[in-house]
Amino acid sequence: MLSPGFRFLVVGLLALLMFIPQFFAGSIVQDRARYADQVAREIGQEWGGPQQLSGPFLIVPVEATEYRTVYRDVPVPAAEADDPNAESAGDAPTRRERYREAHVVRREPVVLLPESFDALIETESDIRKRSIFEVPVYSAEVGLTTGFDPARAATALAEGERLVWDEAVIRLRLSANAALRGDTTLAGPDGPLDLRPYASDHWGGIEADVGALSDPTTFTARFMLNGSQRIDVVPVGRTSDVRMAGDWPDPAFRGAFLPDSHDVTETGYAATWSVPHLARALPQVSRGSDLPNGTQAFGTGFVQVNDFYQKAWRAGRYGILFIALTFLTVLLLDRKDRPTHPVQYLLIGLAQSTFVLLMVAYAEQFGFTAAYVGSAAATIALLTLFGATGLRMGRRTPVLAALLTVLYAVLYMILRSTDLALLAGATLAFGALALTIVLTRNEEWYGASGPGQGPFRRTRPDQAKAASSAISTMSPKEV
Repeated sequence: MLSPGFRFLVVGLLALLMFIPQFFAGSIVQDRARYADQVAREIGQEWGGPQQLSGPFLIVPVEATEYRTVYRDVPVPAAEADDPNAESAGDAPTRRERYREAHVVRREPVVLLPESFDALIETESDIRKRSIFEVPVYSAEVGLTTGFDPARAATALAEGERLVWDEAVIRLRLSANAALRGDTTLAGPDGPLDLRPYASDHWGGIEADVGALSDPTTFTARFMLNGSQRIDVVPVGRTSDVRMAGDWPDPAFRGAFLPDSHDVTETGYAATWSVPHLARALPQVSRGSDLPNGTQAFGTGFVQVNDFYQKAWRAGRYGILFIALTFLTVLLLDRKDRPTHPVQYLLIGLAQSTFVLLMVAYAEQFGFTAAYVGSAAATIALLTLFGATGLRMGRRTPVLAALLTVLYAVLYMILRSTDLALLAGATLAFGALALTIVLTRNEEWYGASGPGQGPFRRTRPDQAKAASSAISTMSPKEV
């Protein structure tokens, strides 16, 4: 009969072997998660996709006068026909003369950011479905108020340059024009402006001619847009005040700045940002054709916190711990005259590995909680029945059932709360190890034959003393 120590080593190796089915189960979960993400991106793009608002800001063309030297062939008067510099052009002699001409050229335009930027964004969320997948989307009502100081634009000019205010435009950059819905208005001091779409290589947006500006001017914008995943704002103002509110219960505040204050409840969220110009990496006046930097954006993400694919993947990571604890329980409850066979341990491990796939398959149809409870109950029932019939545990079967119930209850708590996951897992592992040490404190790991047999053979102190005495009484010849 194998010693308890050797059986422990075999069971430990079998537990490590369970990494293989756990790995494949985790790979299947990741494949499903990637497919779900692909569907979410497709639905999101069709609805409007992630949105980032940049602006409004003014684009003022710049021109300068450059002088160039040109050469022209002019006819030579008859009195100067003998001039050695004259050339014959057909029948009439000509002479090349140099002239200096003035040319008006365009330079890089001035980009002028607003002095003040106030934004109010209210979102209304919805769930879009495709097949078995659900994706959160939103409709946002946006109101912007910005104030500009045209006098700042002149600070970016070089000598000889001048601003062409008659061709100045105000521009609002968006992630995609296709997200706009309903009426879009942009009004200045003289009323609504005539808007037109604007597009660059990577961005969309709207723009309008503003004409000559000389005094500080305020513009207001009102529009609605669809989007998914997130909505961000670039703090273009010298002072930027942004408020976002909506009915999504799990917002993720993200980006270059976190909100100064926020309130999140089961019915929605509200958050406010106040960004001074010294906190942002955006020049108030620059040269170019677009906003120089969009990496300062911040906003709100619309995410499904801790979805069942994340839970299933984490269950797979913790699965090896629960398999090992189940193996340990079976080993401690083993009948001495009929120990559990390695094949039976493998069957137990495969049943627990299949639990993850079972949970994901049913979670896609019925939700996480119902799928987890059903899959855990089926796994516990199967292993309890196997313990009663296959392992013949008899009156010790309820102990196995109780331990499995505790394990899957703890796993549920770990999956439901990411904050307590490490605490619960570490406590469970330490508690199981401590209980094993206590229960096996009197175990003879070398077996009933003692340490003098087998591969772990060693000499006890009393045996060593007896051998030493025997050698000391022996004659040299006997030695």
